[in-house]
Amino acid sequence: MTMTIGVVGSGTMGGAIAHQAAICGFTVMLRDVEQRFLDNALARMTKLMDRQIEKGKLTEEQKQAITNRITFTTNLEDMNDCEVVIEAIIEDLEAKKAVFNQLDEILRPGAIIASNTSSMSITEIASATNRPERVAGMHFFNPPQVMKLVEVVRGYETSDDTVKELKKLSIDFNKEPIEVKKDTPGFIVNRIMIPQFIEAIRLVEEGVASPEDIDKAVTLGLNYPMGPFTLQDYAGVDIGLHVMDYFYDEFKDARFAAPLTLRNLVRAGRVGKKAGAGWYDYNK
Repeated sequence: MTMTIGVVGSGTMGGAIAHQAAICGFTVMLRDVEQRFLDNALARMTKLMDRQIEKGKLTEEQKQAITNRITFTTNLEDMNDCEVVIEAIIEDLEAKKAVFNQLDEILRPGAIIASNTSSMSITEIASATNRPERVAGMHFFNPPQVMKLVEVVRGYETSDDTVKELKKLSIDFNKEPIEVKKDTPGFIVNRIMIPQFIEAIRLVEEGVASPEDIDKAVTLGLNYPMGPFTLQDYAGVDIGLHVMDYFYDEFKDARFAAPLTLRNLVRAGRVGKKAGAGWYDYNK
């Protein structure tokens, strides 16, 4: 691959997206605000590849080649030669817009800037640039090295060519793209998943069943790989609450109002009972 892919944000998602791009042969520029975050990303990649080597799925030479394709930097200006940059920072709209505004000035005309946001408006993010036709969503799922889906999301002004190029790039990443034709909060997967989370929590609040039995009902009755409470704990209950609040603010629809039990659970985690507390911690 000759294309250079930039990834802004080296956390759980950003680091893994950069890793997947390198696995697929791309030259990658991974940027974060501090070196320690980049070091943590490299450590996660190394741990995963070492496990693959132990299982005979990867060689030491392949591991080194993948690692060598990634440049780690704290300087956003180093992205200037990237053809596509994927933003994967925190789910904060103003922070994302600030990054897109900077990238718009740094990147060559015609370069695509994509956001890995799971729910926020691509149109609003694109408004921070002078190239809204070259801005789109490219929403990967956790972990990006394993999960096959990528939601390619149109903003109001996203061009057909941009969507076509990002769908092809997703395939080159060994993923299955789907096109979200209208910029709507949560796109497809989260638009379906968040109401399921809310309804599961309401069943607990009403005393209908425990989180454990609801998870069992969903995994055995609907054949989901994990139940709604296990999935919320995996993704982060604070992130779930944040998405619900964003949905409610955008739609003004009671379907998306976060249950009080969830809000209290997040508050309990924040005051130090247990950092990152989840449903199964809460019920112990």
